[in-house]
Order: sequence, then C-alpha cells, then structure tokens
Amino acid sequence: MSGSAAADLEASASSADEYLVEARGIVKRFGAFTANDHVDLGVRPGEIHALLGENGAGKSTLVKMIYGSLQPTEGRFFWKGAPTVITDPASARRLGVGMVFQHFSLFEALTVAENIALALPGPLDMKALTTRIRDLSLDYGLPLEPRATVADLSVGERQRIEIVRCLIQEPKLLIMDEPTAVLTPQEADQLFLTLERLAGEGCAVLYISHRLEEVKRLCHAATILRHGKVVARVDPRAETAASLARLMVGADVHAIRPKHARIAGPTRLHIERLDLPATGPFSVALRQVTLELRAGEILGIAGVAGNGQSEFFDAVSGERTVERDGAVVIDGHACGHLGVSERRALGAAFVPEERLGHGAVPAFSLSENVVLTRHATCEDSGRSRGGFLDFGRSRSTAERVSEAFDVRKGKPDPEARSLSGGNLQKFVVGRELDRRPTLLVVNQPTWGVDAGAAALIRQALVDLAADGSAVLMISQDLDEIFEIADRIAVISRGRLSPAYDAHVMTLEKIGLLMGGAHGGSDRVEEAARLREADGHAH
Repeated sequence: MSGSAAADLEASASSADEYLVEARGIVKRFGAFTANDHVDLGVRPGEIHALLGENGAGKSTLVKMIYGSLQPTEGRFFWKGAPTVITDPASARRLGVGMVFQHFSLFEALTVAENIALALPGPLDMKALTTRIRDLSLDYGLPLEPRATVADLSVGERQRIEIVRCLIQEPKLLIMDEPTAVLTPQEADQLFLTLERLAGEGCAVLYISHRLEEVKRLCHAATILRHGKVVARVDPRAETAASLARLMVGADVHAIRPKHARIAGPTRLHIERLDLPATGPFSVALRQVTLELRAGEILGIAGVAGNGQSEFFDAVSGERTVERDGAVVIDGHACGHLGVSERRALGAAFVPEERLGHGAVPAFSLSENVVLTRHATCEDSGRSRGGFLDFGRSRSTAERVSEAFDVRKGKPDPEARSLSGGNLQKFVVGRELDRRPTLLVVNQPTWGVDAGAAALIRQALVDLAADGSAVLMISQDLDEIFEIADRIAVISRGRLSPAYDAHVMTLEKIGLLMGGAHGGSDRVEEAARLREADGHAH
C-alpha cells in the first residue's frame, strides 16, 4: 500500500464518525483559471453549515462537484468516511444528496405532482405519489396542492416544490443556494423552521447565502472562501455580520453613508392609473398602478418575484409602450407611447434584472455595450458628431466605469460574458450611473453580488439621489430596501400599494402587503390590517 493510500485510510477512520461529506484538497481548474484551490470542507450530520464568499470565490463550483455536475481536477470527496466519486447528479441523489438551486427547474404547464415525478426513478403510482406529496408537505409546514398547475403558483410555493422534491427522496445532505431570495419574511421564517427540523432529524444542510444576518440566526458552522481558497472556519453565531463580511472580502465593508434629510424636489416620474395586459399565460397584468417620484429620493418597490416586477420595469422603461400617453410622465413629458431610446433622451436610465442578455449583449465587448445604451442619448458618448461610432470614446467610458466600480476583468475590453456575474452587475449599474441620469430605474440592483459589491452599488444609488436625481429601485432584498429607501411600496399580483415612509414600515407590514393586503382600491381594509400589524409589532 502506498503512503498516500495509507494516509487516506487513516484519515478516513478518524473522520468516519464525524463528517457526513468531506472534501479534501479539492482543486478545480478551468484552463488557466483555478476556481477552487485545495479546498477542505467537512459537514456533519444534523449540522446547518454555511458556505460563504464573495462573487467568484468558488462556492458554486464546489457545490456543483458535491452534486456531481462537475468533476474535480485534484483532490477527493469522502462520504461517511469512505472515498467516493460522484460522477453525476443521479449518483449524488443515490448517495443521499439533494440540491435546491437558486433558479428553479420546473415545467410551468405541468402540475406539482408531475414535476416531482420527473425527478423520481422507475414507474410511479401517481395516486400514491399525490397522497405522499400532500402528507409530506403538510408534515414539514410546506403545504402543496399536488394537482395545482405550477404556472398558477407563487414563487414561494414553487420553491416548496423544489424542497419537497428533495425531501421525498429522503436526503442525508440538502444543499440550498440563496433559498430566501424569493421569499416573503413570513415564508423565510417557515423555511428556517423546516431546516431546523431537518437538522434535528439528522439531515445535514449546506447553506449558501449573501444574507449574513440569516446565516448568524440559522447556521451552526461556516466555511469562508476567498479567491478559491478557504480563509476561515467559524461559528457564525459568535460573529457579527460585519466580521463575516470582512472575512469574505478581506477588508472592512464600509457602512452606507446616508444622504442629508430628504428635500422634495420636482417630480421626475409620475405614473397614473397604468394598466398593462399580460402577454401570455405566465405573465402578470398591471392594474391601476399609480406613483409619484421626486428628485432627491429613493423609492423602493418590494415584492415576491413574479408579481409584476418585470412587467412594471418594461412599462416604465418603454420596452413595452402603453395605451395612454399620459400614464407615464418623465420630467413633465408624457411618454407612454415612447420607446426606450426616447425615454433615455429625456434623461432617464434603466438597469434591467437580467444582466447577461438583457443588460448586456454576451458576445459584445464592454465598450460595445456602452454604445448600445448611449447612441441615441444627448450625452453623445460612443459616437462622433458626424453620426459615426467612436469606439475610442466608448472604450474610455468602459474603463472609467470599470475603475469606479472595481470591475475585475482579464483584459482591458473583454466580452461581457467573460465577466463573473457580480462583476458584470457592477459594470451594468455603473454604466448607467456614469451618465448621471435625472431618473434611474433599477431592477434588483445587487442581485447575486457579494457584500462589498452590494455596499458599493447601494452607496452609488444614495449619492445619485443626494445629487438631485430620482431613483426607483425594484428589489426583493428587504434589507437593501430598508437600508437606502426613503419610501417603500409593495407590488403584489400586478397591483402597487401606496408608498409609505420607510421609517413607519416593518417587516410584518411588508409581508402583509406582499400577500395582497392592499387589495387594489380597498384602502380601508388595507389600513386596518396595517394598523393591526403595527399593534402586534409593538
């Protein structure tokens, strides 16, 4: 027996009773790039273990190898102390590994039971499966109607399907990637109870999240990656959110500097009784949406994903025009009939939710992506006076944005698709902020970015408003909304609540509004429920 083999056996014996899954010396290279650099990780049965790190730290790569979607370049995995090779997701599931991805993999036209059946092996008795789904989901506090069509369900209910699909296979290890990103506060609380129960039953949970307060609340241990290497193993309950963020990014994450007291400036955006029909069976119709946004303020739009945020962004940005020209007014100009370029020419800027493919063309360089949003605006950046494209100017703009927002890239002007998600997000947001627009509409400004990048983007939004611009921020991150918004409204089922001053809002109030408490025009019922929630909160 070789020395390394003997060492493996000795180490296996010592950890067999300790770890359910263990990674030793895991290396994953993609060409010259090393995503994981000799990573060690151990997760015990019954432990909720956080895997933390900034964007590009190697978290997703590591869990994909545990789930069998990728194979390590070097190193070994151990399951219950024995060396194992996880060749694909099917073999991972046979071991007892379940994974709930951040982006759901569900067929919207199928029922709950049909979606779950697709993940199960062998011939199935659908009647028995339906009963099992109903009983299991109720037992774990994740109620589902097996015969419901997925397209008719909320995002929170869809996540329940993903979790129940794992639970029905009786996993020993459950991997969860940003599980609360699409949940109301009440749904997140219920999820935590479910995970705590699973841990109490001996199931291990590997938990990825950028929300450090929930990590402190929920997790027993944390492994922190930075640039592909393990930099710390800590008990998150003994840390602060600031100390965890410091370990993730290698420096202090600066607190947001608030702007001075809000002074109501001129109206930058006025929306009056905006209606927008659904474009298909899985889109949401907007109904009687009304709001007013003034210079110098940030208005946060909260809501669970899939309640009309994308449709609302399209209507405000001009990607979809509306029937009444006066339904959308920017700086006094009725523009319901105007498209995106015409609205940009009025001084507005727009950052969509999907950065790659919508906010940026994947195969275009950063400078070419600058031209796409500047060619028709008054700034004249990215073209010459004669109407010809000036790529020298657009490259200068791209470099200025990259420097201001710490966009990390492998060469001076790379293709957009070569950047990590967090770096592309910083570039797309920075490109629009660089214009110093009078109105900025941004959908999920810090989606999937680490604590340091999130602080940078949020500070830039605060500074823009402080300089007299108006910011309309659509976000599912309630911490973000409470941190920087002056007023908060909630979108639910295509209807927008009134906007309330941020200092009078609570998580419970927002949760009620997310559930549709505003009920369209029924302000009396809404006010009563909010008063009741306020009474409970105090």
